[in-house]
This record gives sequence, structure tokens and C-alpha cells, in this order.
Amino acid sequence: MDDTDFDSALIASAMTLAGTDGWRSVTVASAARAADLGLARARVRFPNKGAILLGFGRMADAFALEEAPTEGPVRDRLFDLLMRRFDALQSYRAGVLAIARAVPFDPPTAVLMACATWRSMRWMLDAAGASTTGLFGEIRVKGLMAVWLWAARAWEKDETEDLTVTMAALDTALARAERAAGWLAGRTPAKKAMETPNDAPPDDEAGGGGDGGDDA
Repeated sequence: MDDTDFDSALIASAMTLAGTDGWRSVTVASAARAADLGLARARVRFPNKGAILLGFGRMADAFALEEAPTEGPVRDRLFDLLMRRFDALQSYRAGVLAIARAVPFDPPTAVLMACATWRSMRWMLDAAGASTTGLFGEIRVKGLMAVWLWAARAWEKDETEDLTVTMAALDTALARAERAAGWLAGRTPAKKAMETPNDAPPDDEAGGGGDGGDDA
């Protein structure tokens, strides 16, 4: 088993355990044992639980980027990329929701996930063809971060098989962010632009509230 397969197996095991027993009960060792993986190798590959979350975020990013769209408006490309990322989370829905419930009571993990998600959103923008360099690039990342968090709250409550509620929330959030800030075009945000989708819910809430990781 190469490192990629080993990492995937351990992360999948950890997410399954989180879904059944809660994230707090998960350890690297327990995930390795449940997947019949060597503890010594697990210790090298995953020095702590945070490494599991970062690895899961990278897996979600890779799934989204694997078939990154190359045509169409940037906003449409972002919609496709972010929905693919939600599809990756959906495969481990119970575990992701368990992590979301635990994070508010674990500030270090919350900071870790916020930084990882910021990097993920930068990747999504780059993949969609939107520059992330300079001041305007940071504005775009901040805007997409807010969009993701808003849509993620919808995903948490979305019980539809095809994630209809999540898609509606994401589309609305992207449209609102684009109108409010012009962040895809790189315009300097006015005061209203700071009212991100996370702060000011769209008029049509698409049936739910609006993370993870690297990145979740």
C-alpha cells in the first residue's frame, strides 16, 4: 500500500469513527486500528488529529479539482468546483457533521480549519481562473470564504439526495457576493461589500442556513 492509499484509508476510517462515536473520541491510533493499518506508519504519516483534518481537506480539494471546468464565467466555474467539494463531504456526511459539532468547543482546531479552508478557497479561485494575488486577490478569497460558510450551513441541514438546498444556497450566495462586492471583478469593496453572505443572509434562504475542512 503506497502512502496515498494508506492516508486515504486512515482518513476514511477516522471519518467513519467520528460519525458513529463522535470526533472527540477519535485518535490516530483508533482510526489506524479500525482500518487494520500499522500504528508505526500511522504515527509518521499523521502526528496528530489535526493532520487527519488537513488530509481530509486536501482530499476534498483534489476531488473538486480533478475535473475543474475550463469554460464559462468564473462564477459558474466556482459553482461547479464548490459543489464538487460538497459532493466529497457528502461521502462522509456523518463524520463531517460530527466534526462541525465539536469544533466550537475546540478553539485550536477551529483556527486550524479556518486557515485550511482559506487555502482551499484560494485554490478554488485559482482553478476557476480568478487571480488571487495582491489586495484584490485577498478580497476574492475572503468573499469566497464567506460564500462557502453560508452554503455549508445549508448543506448541514440539506436532506435532499441531490443536494438541491445546498445548490440553491450556493447559487444565491455567489450572486449576492458578486453584486455586493464585485469581488470577482476585483473592485475595491464598498461598506456594503463587507456584509458578506455569512453576515447578511439572502432574502431567499433556499430552505436552510448557509464547515470543513482544508480544508473540510
